[in-house]
Amino acid sequence: MMQATARQLDGTAQAAERAGMPDAPVDLVHLARHTLGNRELEREVLRLFSRQARMMTERMREGCQGEALERCLHTLLGSARGIGAWKVAEAVEQAQQALRETGGADLVAVSAAVAESADFIEILLDA
Repeated sequence: MMQATARQLDGTAQAAERAGMPDAPVDLVHLARHTLGNRELEREVLRLFSRQARMMTERMREGCQGEALERCLHTLLGSARGIGAWKVAEAVEQAQQALRETGGADLVAVSAAVAESADFIEILLDA
């Protein structure tokens, strides 16, 4: 069982590289590891992330502040790390740091990273 999973993971990584996506918005190898190579579970997790990430960015755009903003960022960071959306995670970490240090956060960068990952996920789910 483990050998088949390892082969599937290698194949996913190679397919992403061949498709010109070594820095894809979602780390498909990471996702496959966390879903044990279950394609249906991967698709469901991607759908959930995309929906939640868009909802969190919408809340942030609507002007949530203070603790509410911290919770939105924290939720988004955990979800991004869970699926391997490293660009989203990095943007959120930078926003969290800025929020702690200055009281403000670059939500434009977070929104852009979320949009990029959501677009990528939509393409994957349509394939």
